Amino acid sequence: MVSEELITYLESLIQPRPTFIQELEAFAEENHVPIMDKITAEAILQLLRISNPKRILEIGTAIGYSAIRMGLTLPEAKIVTVERNKGRYEQAIENINTANKAEQINVLFGDALELTDEIDKRGPYDVIFIDAAKGQYKRFFESYEGFLADQGLIITDNVLFKGLVVKEIEDKRKRQLVDKIKMYNEWLSSHPNYVTTILPVGDGIAISKKRGV
Repeated sequence: MVSEELITYLESLIQPRPTFIQELEAFAEENHVPIMDKITAEAILQLLRISNPKRILEIGTAIGYSAIRMGLTLPEAKIVTVERNKGRYEQAIENINTANKAEQINVLFGDALELTDEIDKRGPYDVIFIDAAKGQYKRFFESYEGFLADQGLIITDNVLFKGLVVKEIEDKRKRQLVDKIKMYNEWLSSHPNYVTTILPVGDGIAISKKRGV
C-alpha cells in the first residue's frame, strides 16, 4: 500500500472541494461513516470524466457523498443509488436535497440484491460502482452485470481492504471477510468476460471492462 507520507503529499495536491463536500467529509469522519477517501474519490471522478457516462448505478449510498460528487462532476448524468440502512438513506436524501441534486440522483431504499427489477427499469448503466457489503461483492457483480452497457465499466471499491489481503489474520470473523475479498479479486481477475485491473489507490479499486467491446 502507499505510504502515509505519499498519501499526505497527494492529498496536499487535491484542489479545494466545495464547502458542503468538506462538511460531509468531516461528518463522515466524526461519525465513522464509510465514504470514499479523498484520493480514491479523485481517481474515480477522473475515470468518470474520461468515460463520460450518461447513467450510473451505485450500490451503497451511505450518506450520499460519492453520489453527490459524481453528480457535481457530471451534471448531465443520471445516477441511481441504493442504500439499505434507513438512517443513512434518510441522511442521503437530506444531503442530496441540500446539494440541489434531487432531480439528478435517485436514491432507492432497500437491499440491492432484492431491487433488481426496480433498478433494471432505469438501466442500462454506463458505470456500475460497487461500494457496499464487501462479503457480497461477487453477488452484486453477478446480479447487475447484465444491466451494464456494452462500453461500460464496473468499479469495485475497497478490494485491498487496508492491505489485509496480503496479511495473516488471527481474528476469525475478519479473516473470513478478507478471504471473501481475496476470492472475489481472483474470480474477477480471471473472469472470461471481463478485463480487470486492480489499482492500489486508497483502499484498492478494481476496474472491470467487458472483453471485446
